[in-house]
Amino acid sequence: MGRAVKEAQYRHHRALDTRLAAAGTTLAQWDALRAIARAPGASAHELAVATFQGDQSFGTLASQLAAQGLVERRPGRGRRIEHRLTADGERVLAAGRTITLDVLTASFAPLDQDERATLLDLLRRVGLRGDGS
Repeated sequence: MGRAVKEAQYRHHRALDTRLAAAGTTLAQWDALRAIARAPGASAHELAVATFQGDQSFGTLASQLAAQGLVERRPGRGRRIEHRLTADGERVLAAGRTITLDVLTASFAPLDQDERATLLDLLRRVGLRGDGS
């Protein structure tokens, strides 16, 4: 069962990466932009947690996004670095939303609305355990 979930995730990620390339981004970059948009001013650590990355990986990614002019990084209190989207970052995020909606709609098209709701409920219940026991 775990392999089936991983295979579905892998197919989604491949399709998303391929399509997001047309918008000039990758799935990891787009996900970071989405997390920053959801929590403007968030720290790198908070964003790493939100995007399922380690602190160092997210820091590297955020530096790349800043170099591309998609993200502003500003000093916060203490050692905190706060993140915000630029206008270009907002445009890439919006383009990515359209793409991800298209890909996910196609991916879940074989399921009717009730089946999608059941799948979501089941995955959330399994995810709540979190410790593998």
